Amino acid sequence: MKLCVAQAKAIKGDIRSNIENHKKIIDLAISHGADTIIFPELSVTGYEPTLAHELAIAVNDGCLNDFQHISNTQKVTIGVGMPLKVDAGITISMVLFQPGQERNVYAKKYLHADEDPYFVSGQSTVSLLGEERDVALAICYELSVPEHVEDAYKCGAEIYVASAVKSIGGIDKAVARLTEISEQYEMTVLFANAVGESDGFECAGRSAIWDNAGVLVEQLDATSEGILVFDTRTRQALAVTL
Repeated sequence: MKLCVAQAKAIKGDIRSNIENHKKIIDLAISHGADTIIFPELSVTGYEPTLAHELAIAVNDGCLNDFQHISNTQKVTIGVGMPLKVDAGITISMVLFQPGQERNVYAKKYLHADEDPYFVSGQSTVSLLGEERDVALAICYELSVPEHVEDAYKCGAEIYVASAVKSIGGIDKAVARLTEISEQYEMTVLFANAVGESDGFECAGRSAIWDNAGVLVEQLDATSEGILVFDTRTRQALAVTL
């Protein structure tokens, strides 16, 4: 398995332009052998809580059809960030496209207090990914919640993939926490962060991969869009910028 995390910049609320940018990054990832590609939190709209109500869609909305087509034809799994409408409100979700399958969702369960006015806690249709069902997903604040990684570990996760939008002010704490997770739970950890501006702050980039001993294997810079690819068989990592 070749897992990829994407470091992407979103244009505020511009779904079509952001999808086209996703497609460029997906093409890059596929050219380097990736079979699973995970984007940052709310990557299709940008992290813009105050706009969530007007940007949110249903999971089967046709605006995301291109991702299913790519998944089917290229035999890749793609996870993109999107606010989704549910009965209880709007969730911060990752829509998952897998070859020949119905769309699945990983929805953020643990919300930061700042998100409570705009979003509701989500219920996911998928928990673990991969042929071995050993890849756990997390969305941003969840990596700070001990119960989240503990539950993933108890379910058999050996790889932890965090999709995030971390600011310059918050990146060091996130990096320290992800290093701790890899050491404590002996998990390989992948981190997909955004670059550019979101919700009035500057995103910090520095997407990264740690091995299961807490050693930083590869990392992108603070401003470039790009990808990190991790081969679960050879344990080798690759960094490529756009």
